[in-house]
Amino acid sequence: MNHKKLRRLYVEERLQVRRRIGRKRAAVTRVPLVPARGPNQRWSMDFVHDALSDGRRFRILAVVDDYTRENLCLVADTSLPGGRVIRELEAVIARRGLPRQCVSDNGPEFNGLAMLGWAQGHGLDWHYIDPGKPQQNAFIESFNGRLRDEFLNETLFTRLAQARVELEEWRRDYNTERPHSALGNLTPLAYAARNASVPQQAGALRIPEGFAPRPVATPDLTGPNDERILLPAG
Repeated sequence: MNHKKLRRLYVEERLQVRRRIGRKRAAVTRVPLVPARGPNQRWSMDFVHDALSDGRRFRILAVVDDYTRENLCLVADTSLPGGRVIRELEAVIARRGLPRQCVSDNGPEFNGLAMLGWAQGHGLDWHYIDPGKPQQNAFIESFNGRLRDEFLNETLFTRLAQARVELEEWRRDYNTERPHSALGNLTPLAYAARNASVPQQAGALRIPEGFAPRPVATPDLTGPNDERILLPAG
């Protein structure tokens, strides 16, 4: 048997090993991050992993406002694909408004074509950190470490429903009762309330629905030139 007949039989019996083709992902240009200067300007997000008492693994989607340090959501489930992440972000946007920028790692949930299309459809700037450099996403990494040390490592979950309830209770306590030294010893919610007008003032003239500050001086009365009365000199 020559090599030609061997190859033909090999193909007819479908014995060839299929080559795996990499999934298409978003191709983005990475630029340095500009510090957030107001609430809702930049959100950071990442996943945290944990397990139930019976060994079943689950994931937690955490989203943080970089300026106010507010924890915007903690979503726990056994699977959180890109489409589910989009739905959870839309729920946060419905009650809070659209951010200017989001920061994440290069995971398939964030770097897939579905997420890229959704972000482009909303005019949302999505920033991906460099692979292997979690320090570029420091806000969410710091939050995840606190969530792990202070809550996940100290709590035993028997059911996923229990994990969801207790995560929400911890999130509310974190936002309303926990002062931060970086925020002048204010809670994230109090700091957000004090700085609520920052993004509106900074972007009022750029947002069609925004309200620009009123002028301090009263504007001069205007009218046609022929209606003005000229006083004679002398």
